[in-house]
Amino acid sequence: MTDNGNDKVEIRRDRYLIQLKHPILIRTRMYESPCGVLMLGAAEEKLCLCDWLKEPHHRQVEYRLQRMMGAEFEEGTTEVIEQAARQLDEYFSVQRHTFDIPLMLVGTPFQQSVWQSLLTIPYGDVLSYAEVACRIGKPRAVRAVAHAIGANALSLFIPCHRVIGSNHSLMGYAGGQEAKRQLLEIEKGAYILKKCRNHLPYKIIL
Repeated sequence: MTDNGNDKVEIRRDRYLIQLKHPILIRTRMYESPCGVLMLGAAEEKLCLCDWLKEPHHRQVEYRLQRMMGAEFEEGTTEVIEQAARQLDEYFSVQRHTFDIPLMLVGTPFQQSVWQSLLTIPYGDVLSYAEVACRIGKPRAVRAVAHAIGANALSLFIPCHRVIGSNHSLMGYAGGQEAKRQLLEIEKGAYILKKCRNHLPYKIIL
């Protein structure tokens, strides 16, 4: 429903209502990390996208932002994007353990509850999908939690790479298992790799 006088759009879904100025523009630029290429995106002075450029995950994330926000994408940059890039530089050079970028979480209430829980996982630590489900008070919703984690549009800033299988396997990751392994290695080195080594499809040299 569009109000031409106030230039706003209401986007209704089953269990939530978003009110945004219309149209909303997401500016994007590439960021080349040591683990692969990321797409950074910002709207309304908040970071809404930090996604690995791998298909089909990247296309699905873009589609969800377009559908839920009524958004359009435009190549460019903003101060928030440049600040995010600087903090990523510091993270990958092991000079930063936390981020303080304003974030825009675009998802259902359940997805947002899962993402908020991920924000509480400390640098260098890991949780299982089952432990995340227990943290949000839904211990039987492990599969739904896994789907919500897979829908995360803000990799690294919402640290879904810190969630592993109950058997200490790496499990899936939007940037690929190798990127996930490298991120965990950056954060905790040999300790996590030793826990995962028997479940990885490639040789680890410690």
